[in-house]
This record gives sequence, structure tokens and C-alpha cells, in this order.
Amino acid sequence: MPLSANNTKRKSWIEVPANSDFPIQNIPFGVFLTKENVVTVGTRIGDSAIDLGALQQLGYFSGIDLTDDMFMQDTLNDFISDGKKTWRLVRNRIADIFDETNATLRDNENHKSIIIFKIDEVEMQLPVLIGDYTDFYSSKIHASNVGKMIRNEENALLPNWPQMPIAYHGRSSTIIPSGISVHRPLGQTLPPDATTPVFGASRSVDFELETAFITTDANIMGEMIPISEAEDYIFGMVLLNDWTARDIQKWEYMPLGPLLSKNFATSISPWIVTMDALEPFRVASPKQNPSPLPYLQQKGKHSFDINLEVSIKPEKSEPTIVSKSNFKHMYWTMNQQLTHHTSNGCRVNSGDMMGSGAISGPTPDSYGSMLELTWGGEKPLKLNDGSERKFINDNDTVIIKGFCENSQVRIGFGEVSSKLLPPFVRK
Repeated sequence: MPLSANNTKRKSWIEVPANSDFPIQNIPFGVFLTKENVVTVGTRIGDSAIDLGALQQLGYFSGIDLTDDMFMQDTLNDFISDGKKTWRLVRNRIADIFDETNATLRDNENHKSIIIFKIDEVEMQLPVLIGDYTDFYSSKIHASNVGKMIRNEENALLPNWPQMPIAYHGRSSTIIPSGISVHRPLGQTLPPDATTPVFGASRSVDFELETAFITTDANIMGEMIPISEAEDYIFGMVLLNDWTARDIQKWEYMPLGPLLSKNFATSISPWIVTMDALEPFRVASPKQNPSPLPYLQQKGKHSFDINLEVSIKPEKSEPTIVSKSNFKHMYWTMNQQLTHHTSNGCRVNSGDMMGSGAISGPTPDSYGSMLELTWGGEKPLKLNDGSERKFINDNDTVIIKGFCENSQVRIGFGEVSSKLLPPFVRK
């Protein structure tokens, strides 16, 4: 089925600002609350939010086999379950509806008033009901940096790391959309030179620059997804900030890995950018040495050229960019992550989310966490207002942006922005 929505010559009758992340070639999917307090599935072109539930009710998806309430729901899970053919049909139809040459909706003022909202008139929600969340550890540069701090340069990577995508299971109950604030967590830490832990607020709250992919129903229990088919089960991607309390993590992570240091909050961008929209930005991933076992081997371009940026904004100051990285540096691909995840027969469902792990580039200004950027706090970052940061301060806002761009089109994710508040106080 052709990807007509990707036609770079296409223009929309909806105004799209210069350098927008959301031209008509993007057509991401999300869920928002309208000014009439109606929750609906939607998409976005430029600075306009489009109510797909209203579009469906008014007959604009006629001829596409959809359940009557497909877009009149508070999650995308059912739509994602319908599979790649339906995703592509719907995305192509939306592109046709909003093409500048199509007068059907363009010249119908009554319908437009029901379907189209200004983006600042809607409140973005979590786009999917996330049943399970797995966070990978797939940047070789990040893993090596952390290994050097914990162990030494010779033993930076443990023997299993180059052989398979390493991950842990996260907590879906504290995944939140952009704009929702996060409280500094409480937990056990072991002070320097102490032998007994103390309980209190984390002093080393960090961000992790990540992306995540959202899956469709992929397999039945016991079935492995072949590497050659894995991408068919990936709906799209979001930006992700994997909030981390480094001092809590340091004390709790052995022998089973992180728990309270990670599960207090995970922030994601609200628009899911489809794999179809990202198709023009495929690139080869880094060469893998040693060669993976046969079930993880793949040929071709399976990574994506996604520019990533992190800023820290103190409460009464302008933001400072602290990191610029790129998704293409990831050692393990999303296909390899999904195949490995199911290789033991683990079932993967519609709306499951899998994080990339911190995305670090090859230079110090492209590292994906404060742990690396300040090298464990040894080299504080200076912000534009003159203040310094070893980790994230209370009332700082962390802003992650991401976009792909070539000579013809820019496809972006918008941003995931979250403010760190002091510890929660019961009233």
C-alpha cells in the first residue's frame, strides 16, 4: 500500500508555521480533552488539533473498515490493535482530507468548527493505556560511561551487554504526559563513608534522554517475533524522560536492578509519530561487534536520524540547552529489542511501551543524562543565568525536544516538558 501521506510536495489548507514539527507529512496520533470537556482521539497539523472522532462521525472515513467508535475513545489502543494496514489507510485519508486541493472539508465551515481546534485550546492526555513498560539500556556510549564510573575503563561493559539488549521492567502507573509536574522522590540512600542507610529525599534527581516505541498486539504467549517481522508490530515513537534518583539507585540496584529510583515518574511526549512518518529518515545503526546471535541479526537500515535536545529551565530564568544527541547512535535497534523481548515467549500487547534507555552521543555535550554530563557531579554545568547544576534542582523544568529533518521535510515530536517539585507533603 503506497505511503501517499509522505508526499513531500503535498501542502495543507491548514496553516503550518515555518519549522513546525507537524507538517501534513507527519500526522501523529494522540488523545486530547477539548474545551467542551470531550476526550477524543486526534491528530495535529501545524498548531491545529484535529478531532478524529468528529471526523469519523461526519463520515470522512467512509470506506475504511473501522468500528463505529474507533476514535471516540480515551486511548488509541483499539486503533493500534487494528494493525499496520489500518494505520496506513487512516493516515493516507487524513492527508487527503487536509490537502490544499481538497475542498470537501476546507469549504465546510460548519464541519470545521466541530473538527478543528487551536492547539492551546486542548489538553493533551496519555495517548495509550500502557499495560506494560520495559526500559532498555541500549546506548553503548551511555552504558560505557556509567560502567567507567562504577567500575573502571577496562570493565566498563559487562560481558552480557554486547550480546543482547539489556532491560528492566518499569512501572506503568507513573507514566505521565508532558506538562505534568514530578515530585522529588523519597527513598533509602547510603551516605558517603556510612554503613547504615538513611531515608529521605533524593539529592541526585536526574533526567535520561530517551525515546520509546509503542507496540500493537504482537504475539501469543510462547511465540517469538522474528527479527524480520518486528517492525510490523511497532506503531510509532514518543520522546521519553526517564526520571532517575541516582543516589537511591546506587544503593538499591544490586542484585536485581532499579526500583524506587526509577518508578516514581516517567514523562512522555503526547503525540505518537508513526513509523511510516519516520520512513524517510532511516539510517544504518552502529556496527555490532561481536556479531549478535542469529535470532538478532538483521541487514539494512533499521535506525533513524532523530535530532534530540535537552534543556534545563530554572523557575525564573530562560532555558539552557545542556545536551544535543541523536537516536542514530543507539547500538541495539528497536527491532532487536522487540525480538529479544519476545524470544522467551513473553506476550506483547497493544499499547505496551518500550524505552530506549539513555541516548548518549560520542561527545561530552551529547551525553543523555546529568550523571554523564557532570561526570557524577564532579564537573557541574553552568546555566545561562550563572547558576550551576550537578543534578536537577527543585522547580527546574526539564525540556526534551526531537525532530528529523532533510532537504524536503521536517518531522518532529514536539516536546516532553516536566517540572521537578519538592517532595510531596500530605495535607
